[in-house]
Amino acid sequence: MPLEEEPLLCEDEYTLYRRSRLGSAWEERGTRQPLTETGYRANNTYRYLAALDLRTGQVHYRACARTTCAEILRFYAELVAHYPGAPGLALVQDNWPVHFHPEVLAGLAPQRIPWPLPRPASWRSLAEPAPQGQRLPIRLFPLPTYASWANPVEKLWRQLSQEVLTLHRYADDWMGLREAVARFLDRYREGSQELLRYVGLQDLDRLYRGALAACPQPDITRSIQ
Repeated sequence: MPLEEEPLLCEDEYTLYRRSRLGSAWEERGTRQPLTETGYRANNTYRYLAALDLRTGQVHYRACARTTCAEILRFYAELVAHYPGAPGLALVQDNWPVHFHPEVLAGLAPQRIPWPLPRPASWRSLAEPAPQGQRLPIRLFPLPTYASWANPVEKLWRQLSQEVLTLHRYADDWMGLREAVARFLDRYREGSQELLRYVGLQDLDRLYRGALAACPQPDITRSIQ
């Protein structure tokens, strides 16, 4: 299928902690400075899956308690549903092994990956694939190493950290913190050229399109289910 017809997205996961991140901030001059609030509760965590549309700057996300294979597939299904007229999606992501768990791959169209996948030996080599009509039309493009600087959506997390999470005052307001994160992500639900500039995607042709058009040929790849 022609690359131009596929929405191109970068996907990643993020862990939110109840306690604030340390960092520099502005304050009035003087000897009395505010201290970082750590709260009286355990340092709870929450997970976010997000995908950045590299053409529009639109952010799709899903929040959950844990990033399981089932949650990943639900998020992928939401992405496919958001682009009903597209023949498929191209998804750039890092080499977190769960991205290539057999239960995840069983819900996707067959993949062609040019290098061995980082999967623990304890995992089953294959999972029962979903019926053909139920397999999501997503092409995975894993980065060849864990290089966070090569995935633009990582800069979305950096902006979230800078604007919301560093020295926040929600240590004892877990729901308030999650609502603040949701408000930040919701700013980009309809797309944002400003966000594209922030993550360095002013000219998409200079970043990914040429590389994806030169996708490895079948003789040097292996098909995985």
